[in-house]
This record gives sequence, C-alpha cells and structure tokens, in this order.
Amino acid sequence: MSDQGVNRSAILLLSLGEDEAAQVLKYLGPREVQKIGTAMAALKKVSRDQIEETLEAFSDQIGEQTGLDNSSDYIRSVLTKALGDDRAAHLIGKILKDRDSPGIDHLKWMESEEVAELIRMEHPQIIATILVHLDPDMAGEILNRFSDELRNDILLRIATLDSVQPAAMQELNEVLSRLLTGSESNGNQKVGGVKAAAEIMNFVNGDHEEAIMETLRGYDEELAQHIEDEMFIFDNLMDIDDKGIQLMLREVQSESLIVALKGASTELQEKIFKNMSQRAAEMLREDLESKGPVRLSEVENEQKQILQTVKRLAEEGQLVISGKGGEVFV
Repeated sequence: MSDQGVNRSAILLLSLGEDEAAQVLKYLGPREVQKIGTAMAALKKVSRDQIEETLEAFSDQIGEQTGLDNSSDYIRSVLTKALGDDRAAHLIGKILKDRDSPGIDHLKWMESEEVAELIRMEHPQIIATILVHLDPDMAGEILNRFSDELRNDILLRIATLDSVQPAAMQELNEVLSRLLTGSESNGNQKVGGVKAAAEIMNFVNGDHEEAIMETLRGYDEELAQHIEDEMFIFDNLMDIDDKGIQLMLREVQSESLIVALKGASTELQEKIFKNMSQRAAEMLREDLESKGPVRLSEVENEQKQILQTVKRLAEEGQLVISGKGGEVFV
C-alpha cells in the first residue's frame, strides 16, 4: 500500500466513525492495521477538501469491484461438491496454501522480536518451516535477530525445503498450538524452496545477507546462484523501463529517494535523473551533493522500502521487473 493509499485509508476510517471503522479493521492484516493506525494518529487537521477527495477516490474504486465472493469456505465447498472429498482435499491444499491458519494469523499480529524469542530455541527445521509461512519482511526481521550460525542454518533449510511431511507438521502444530491445520487430510504441503529463500533474503540486513550467501556457496554453489538469481536488489531497477521508473517515482517520497541513491551506482542515478523533469532532476542532484554521510543501514532500509513499492506495482500489473537471472520476477 502506497503512502497516499495509507493516508487516504486513515482519513476514510476517521470519517466513518468508531463502530464502522472497527468493522473495517477486522478484515485487514496486522501490517496494514499498524500502518493505517499510525497514519490515523499522525493526522491533525483534515480539511473538507481532503475528505471529499478521499471519498471520491474510494467511490471510484468501489465502482470497479464486481462483488464476487472468493472466500475460502466458498472455494472449499465448490471443489468438494465437484471432485469429492479426497480429490478436492489435495487441490484445496495447493490453492489455499497461502491462506493463514489461526496459528499463523496469531504470529503475524506479534512483533518480530516477540516471535524471534518465542521460536529461537526450537529446532532450526521447525523455525524454517514457521518462517516460510510468514510474510517475507517479517521473516527477514526475525532472521536478523538470530546468531550468524543459526541464521545461516535456517536459510539453508528454507532454500532446500520442498514440502512438510504430516508427521513434521504435527510436531509443528504442537509447538505453536496447531500452527497449520488440516495437514493430515491435505497431505504434504508445498512450502519453502529457492523462491521463498530469496524473498526472505530481500529483507535481511546487508552484512547478514553476505554471510548467509557465503555459507550457502560453501554448501552448494549452484543453489546459492539460484537464490541470487531470484533475489531482487536495488541495482535491478536498471532493468525497469522508463515508464516503470516514472511510475515508481510518483510513489516514492523524495527524502527516501535521496538516501537510497546515496548507495546507488552512477548509472542508476542517471537513469533516475533521466526520468524526472529537468528542474526536479537538478534539485535531486543538489540534494544528493549536499547530503552528508549516511549510515549504510539507513541506505539499505530505504532501498528495501523502495523495492517493496516496485514489487507491489509489479504485482498489480503496472510494471514488469526482472531478477538478476533475467527472468520475469513477478
């Protein structure tokens, strides 16, 4: 969700009233609630024009919706009636594998440091299985809180994880109050793998990322290369066409862009300048030159935030991005 989308959502919820806003928030994920709640708290005075603009934008979006129901219960019911219990169970497991169980949902509402403390003493294989069911950014934050040895071990297990046996799933359920439900009826669940490892690596701190990749290369050079090919890094913005860059720039705050570009190559900086108006490019150049030293961690954080914006736009079909291997990323 863009900054503009978060602010509009905050204004809309404040306009609805307590009861109606509470009903809306029940259907949002923990990260969305946190972002919108923070925006609501930051709003001081909202003009009538802002409210009218927000309501108009909301009305336009609603007008594009079909109202069709794609709930999990509906999908399960239709497939079971069409295919029977046994055949439908296997297919439902694949189709709904990304839908959260109550256990996973509970974890997502916790802070990353709380989850890290909760699971750090478990077997690395169990931790790996838990992390692949969390959002990549949260999994990356949790990994950052582990020791180098544990972090490397877990990422390796994630990269080589293909499915979860029912027996292992039962143990996982016992560890986190039935974290994943229905494992016995659905059989092995496809989780983990190179793509999951790469997505989590996109949120791991730079120093940790280098140490993990070195460990992976020592274990399996080809596997490490596959993960690197799937990862999306800031330099990959060079692969986005000019239209995509211009779309990205409309979504990114100028201060965030300045910090992120402090760690970018000259070629990438020039690509950004080229897709701005002459005046905006000149102002950005001046801001970059006048900006003092910035901690590497701050640069990496802003770059990752921009990459998340780009990936969101790609998922929405507004632009196309590629991994280092040259294949379509989304």
